[in-house]
Amino acid sequence: MPQPKKSASAGASDGAQERDTQRREDQLLAAITSLRDVLSKGVVITSDRLQEIVDEAVKRGRMTREDAEELVQNLVAVGRRQSQDALADIEDLVGRSAKQTRREARARAKSVGAAARRAPGTDRALRAVDRVRRAAGLGHAFPIIAYDDLTAAQVRERLGDLDAAELRKVRDHERRNANRKSVLTAIERKLR
Repeated sequence: MPQPKKSASAGASDGAQERDTQRREDQLLAAITSLRDVLSKGVVITSDRLQEIVDEAVKRGRMTREDAEELVQNLVAVGRRQSQDALADIEDLVGRSAKQTRREARARAKSVGAAARRAPGTDRALRAVDRVRRAAGLGHAFPIIAYDDLTAAQVRERLGDLDAAELRKVRDHERRNANRKSVLTAIERKLR
């Protein structure tokens, strides 16, 4: 089956998205590399082991007990701050990555939904599927397939196929989400 040709503006938009995605990936890689460098320069010593080392130094007379305790307290405080900073950096990277992934998934879904609405015969096919599904008693699902991807006109066309309970379900969903006045008015007319 031949694929529809993309317009020049669609191709330019795809190129801009690819450059933007590449830029974000480069930034993420740079941040991870920087964090890796910080972690590779660090040393992990447990506070118990550190205490043992300075206790040994005090025992041998190389430092006083007060100096040893002050040294341990300072080293532990610095180590904790560095650990907290590293954890905050990691959480920030993970959070940014997850947020970007969700944003890209929503954009792809919106693009697919828009393309589906424009595809010839799609509206008729979805409407037929809705009718068959209801006739088969599969009414537990939302009454209109791909509802959130439909235009107001497409929703209004499907309202005639619904019973009162399904109309109320669609009305409630519409109020909570898109809240399109033309759809809500059409539903209220059908419910009278």
